[in-house]
Amino acid sequence: MTLPPRRSQRRGAALVTGASSGIGNAFARRLAADGYDLVLVARDEKRLRESARSLSDTHGVTVDVLVADLATQDGVAAVAERLGDATAPVDLLVNSAGISLNRSFLRSSEDAEERLLDLNVRALMRLTHAALPGMVERGRGGVINVSSTAGFGAVMPGSTYSATKAWVNNFSQSVAHAVRPSGVRVLALCPGYVRTEFHQRAGIDTSRTPGWLWLDADRVAADGLRSLARGRVVRVVDWRYRLIVGAMRFTPRALVQQVSRDVRGRTAPR
Repeated sequence: MTLPPRRSQRRGAALVTGASSGIGNAFARRLAADGYDLVLVARDEKRLRESARSLSDTHGVTVDVLVADLATQDGVAAVAERLGDATAPVDLLVNSAGISLNRSFLRSSEDAEERLLDLNVRALMRLTHAALPGMVERGRGGVINVSSTAGFGAVMPGSTYSATKAWVNNFSQSVAHAVRPSGVRVLALCPGYVRTEFHQRAGIDTSRTPGWLWLDADRVAADGLRSLARGRVVRVVDWRYRLIVGAMRFTPRALVQQVSRDVRGRTAPR
């Protein structure tokens, strides 16, 4: 006799972007284990459906798939519409989709920079804007915006990635203070290097990055959910990165610029 999968107490519904891999997929696994029904968003339909099937079979939760490219107007609109559907409310939004570039601004193209802004900034803003009104009306809910320690300083010469993450940090803090009285929470989650496909997809060679700097995606997701529950607004993952960010904040900017280098590692040849 085959027993049905054990299901945790129902926790509501969560929508996770960038859910086919990396930090987004780690959030999906953790939330399913915690009893959340899920809406998984990414471009890769095959991987999304495989993940949805596995999570549903393992944890007995309902998992829907929404294939969308969040760097496009149509993709963002489709996900925003789902977030605004009052008949199927989303209690937690995890904005995990994002990209980096393997070249500096002077070597980059306008199209590449626009796509970076569309995904890292505009999509995150629009989805947060779509989710929050319903959460505020219901008096509960949360948003986790996956940012980066890179957002605390211009430590990657010529990189506009760090600028997008600085925006995410400030945006999240501002919105968090606005919705806090309603019982809704917003968190900017700031990991450093995480072992995912992120750098490989961007063509960034991290072979010289010290091993001690790398974090585990499952640990990052767990830290993010724990920090949101505790009401944190900005969370730097791991004490080592908190020390690094603290040093960046209190070191004179001229000195930071003098010693800064491209911490992404060597970029792959074009």
